[in-house]
Amino acid sequence: MANLDQALRLSLVLYVLQSSYTIYSFFNPPQMMEIEGTQMPVMDPATILPTLLLGLLAIIASLWIAVAWHRFALTGETTSGWLPQFHGSAVLGYLGRSFLIGLLVILAIVVVSIPVGVISIGIPGLAGIMTLALIGIAAYLFFRLGVMLPAAALGEKLSVGQAWEQTRGESGTIFTLALIVVGASIVVQLPSWFNDDPTSVINVVYSLVVNWFATIIGISVLTTLYGHFVENRPID
Repeated sequence: MANLDQALRLSLVLYVLQSSYTIYSFFNPPQMMEIEGTQMPVMDPATILPTLLLGLLAIIASLWIAVAWHRFALTGETTSGWLPQFHGSAVLGYLGRSFLIGLLVILAIVVVSIPVGVISIGIPGLAGIMTLALIGIAAYLFFRLGVMLPAAALGEKLSVGQAWEQTRGESGTIFTLALIVVGASIVVQLPSWFNDDPTSVINVVYSLVVNWFATIIGISVLTTLYGHFVENRPID
């Protein structure tokens, strides 16, 4: 991977912090208890506060990584140490736009899932295909609106309407990209699916390593889309 040194410097320490939540949850899983005749996961009271704090730390670290990588790719901002500069306002803006994009994608999928559900009930054999179609639609919508996120990392204002307009006419390219990303995500997860124990240490380590690459690649894709569609940069 090009720029691997900067990728590690910008993300490694922060990714370790982000992964602390996953590691803690692995060693402190919720216990199954029977409540009114139903098995329900219940957290040990002693793990609630650490879980919340580590979860918050994971969110901040992930946003910090995204902002740092976008700024490196688009402005050349680098770091000589192992922690990138923290841009608080950009991180908050990134969080807000992430929530907005997530909400819009969820609302769209809820609307689309109604006819899809009807078709799946009438033709049960198409249920799997319909599920993949919903995932593809969600990925497509995310990439079209996702150019708002690099803009947030740079402190630029880009509304939902502007993001949609900037990516107009490129539906085929973005949909193909969405299918590639979804397909790649399935492929990299296959080894963990075939493991008899999905909560094994091997699976956890594998997931942490794969998720780091997925994080950097995902952020890079959004950066490329923003650079090409919004800043009119050529795709190298």
